[in-house]
Amino acid sequence: MHFDWGWIDPVMPVPYVPTLGPVRPQDPIPDLFEAVVEAAGTGRFLPYDKDRRWSETKTERLLVDDIVHNAHHTLMPTLLERGTGTVKVHVYGTEPSSLTAGADLAGKLAPLHGASKARVVWFNGPDEPESRTQSGSTRVQLKDFTAGPSATPQVPVRDSKELTDEAGFDVFAEEMAADGFAFLHEQMRGGAVGPVLTVLHDSCVAGAIGPMETMADATGALRLLPQYFGVLPQYRGHGYGRALWRAAMQWGHQQGAEYQLLQTEVGGASDRLCITEGLQSLGFVNQMSV
Repeated sequence: MHFDWGWIDPVMPVPYVPTLGPVRPQDPIPDLFEAVVEAAGTGRFLPYDKDRRWSETKTERLLVDDIVHNAHHTLMPTLLERGTGTVKVHVYGTEPSSLTAGADLAGKLAPLHGASKARVVWFNGPDEPESRTQSGSTRVQLKDFTAGPSATPQVPVRDSKELTDEAGFDVFAEEMAADGFAFLHEQMRGGAVGPVLTVLHDSCVAGAIGPMETMADATGALRLLPQYFGVLPQYRGHGYGRALWRAAMQWGHQQGAEYQLLQTEVGGASDRLCITEGLQSLGFVNQMSV
């Protein structure tokens, strides 16, 4: 289908493409919308899709026949075919009726596609107050490596490959399973991912960030991909998170990455850290179950 970009651009406060996620404001966003439409239902990844490092087939697709696109708003529904299934309707529109229309569409499409969950996704610009975000909303943050290298970590950071079994990365991964580290540990054991950086406390893994990997975007610019990032609760407050973050940013700079895009939970530890490290906010992504 063809999008009238004059309808979408004025109501897109965050540069965000369904099934791809956040992009830079200067990226060819109209072309990316057309590309995800073309790829819908094929199971293939676009060459610049960050999720293709985790699977051979794309499990989220745009429901092209159910897109609503008019002068009032654009509603972009997707189906995540993982677990019990999730329908998300991405709302690009500022009228009070836009969010209601998105929620109604999500509620209608979920049972039609056998999905147990229905959600509506909408966006707030970077200048809007955090108080207008939902619980669990994320902030899209941009790290620009062209500004130069990050500060040096204040505590030692090591590649996980340098660790002995006694350092207990497996124990750390299980304790941090809710943050994705159990899944990451499986990928590490299969040798399928890049380096994972760690900090130790009393010779045991206290925190980690990774995998460290880069990928070209749709314009050919090299970007550092998002990582799993966490410190065990009992070791927070020692500066380990900041040390890991700075080491990761140094790695990205050394690899020639131009930027990184992240989504951090508003008000969370990673969110506050990124703000103090000078990342640029591109706005907020909100989700609500319907």
